[in-house]
Amino acid sequence: MNFTLRQLSCFVALIETRHFGRAAEKVHITQPALSMQIRALEAALGLPLVERGPRAVVPTRAGRALALRAAHILAEAQELAADARHRAPHAALQLGVIPTVAPYLLPPLLPRLAALPHARDLRLREARTATLLAELADGLLDAAVIASAPPESAFTAKPLFDDRFLLAGSAERLAHLGQAREALRPRGLDPDELLLLDEGHCLADQALEVCGLMRSSARLDLGAASLATLCGLVAGGAGLTFLPEIALATETAAAPGLACLRFTAPEPNRTLYLLRRAASAADDWFDPLAAALAATGEALLATTRARVP
Repeated sequence: MNFTLRQLSCFVALIETRHFGRAAEKVHITQPALSMQIRALEAALGLPLVERGPRAVVPTRAGRALALRAAHILAEAQELAADARHRAPHAALQLGVIPTVAPYLLPPLLPRLAALPHARDLRLREARTATLLAELADGLLDAAVIASAPPESAFTAKPLFDDRFLLAGSAERLAHLGQAREALRPRGLDPDELLLLDEGHCLADQALEVCGLMRSSARLDLGAASLATLCGLVAGGAGLTFLPEIALATETAAAPGLACLRFTAPEPNRTLYLLRRAASAADDWFDPLAAALAATGEALLATTRARVP
């Protein structure tokens, strides 16, 4: 059984007018086209729905019963469409953010979103990059903030800002770098000193890349599940790690023993992007959201760069 709302609409018009010509006018199609719709509906149901007389159209018993049900179905469909049009501008926006960005960018972002002309209900999802990309592709998310360029043309990406990496550790351990601090480069670090996030975190992959190291290296500690855990460990003297600039204020407040140094230029960094599906309608939300994210990030960077010139 396979019939359409269009066929039901044509059938209800025919029963109401009892005339093929007047029914065709009512639904704004030609009489032959309406006849085809009725015959297709009868074929789909396997039943004759009308008796075609020389002067009028008379519904069969099945046609009379169907006309009543069809009128209710069409009314429900119209109500559903009207409700969808009403809710669309107010529908919740599903935003995914990677864990090495969410705790730092989202809290100061919310006041900026509330001030936007088209403020909307925002639902947040924190997950790793691979998960966010899969959920964005499947339509479970409307947008995602990640720290690497999108791998597929299925996404539209807007760059937000560049977030540089600082070298973080205890003040004592950083002091042990000695004269190397004058020319501090990622590739000059001792892998034995580095603590990085576990597999699946793009921040760990980026740190390995700038250090010219392989994840399979046995000399690396790749077990921490969060940046906050890493910062707590290195603040206690357990080693060194890479700290994004946007995380400095939060992590130094949580771990007072945490100290940071800048790398020698060119400083390693990551670029944050806001992604959406290329096929999705950006409407009036994508650019304002990107602007709010970028402004929030730039404010965090300015604070960090004042503290760690």
